[in-house]
Amino acid sequence: MMMKIKFELNNKEYVFNEDPSKRLLDILRNNFSLTGIKEGCGEGECGACAVLINGELINSCLVPLANVHNKKIMTIEGLSETKRGKLIKDSFSKAGAVQCGFCTPGMMMATEALLNKTAHPTVDEIKIGLSGNLCRCTGYNMIIEAVLLASKEGEGLW
Repeated sequence: MMMKIKFELNNKEYVFNEDPSKRLLDILRNNFSLTGIKEGCGEGECGACAVLINGELINSCLVPLANVHNKKIMTIEGLSETKRGKLIKDSFSKAGAVQCGFCTPGMMMATEALLNKTAHPTVDEIKIGLSGNLCRCTGYNMIIEAVLLASKEGEGLW
């Protein structure tokens, strides 16, 4: 069964006729070629597929397409085009928080969601804000430093 689903994706409106039970992750990767979103676990545990839906950090592997009707979705590709996204990217680079890069898009989306709610988070708040994202390379310290740097250098953006 197909269904018309209207949503905003990276600041552009779409009306999409598709099976409403398909996962948002698959639609974004396969139909929109947004490959910054990764499938790590497929169970909502790793954060590699994180997107913002109406400003909330959500794992897209858990979202049926029907659930995004009349909602705003932002992916890492959309975030990267913003001033805040560029600042987060630069902060991750300066802090050495990127190694293999698999978790980086999800970590950056989590950083945006966290800083949007708490412009100057403590280390404990950062740990909680990033807790839904797994990284196997950095040991998290450099990622925490990147979030602190983005918070400091982004004064007034959040």
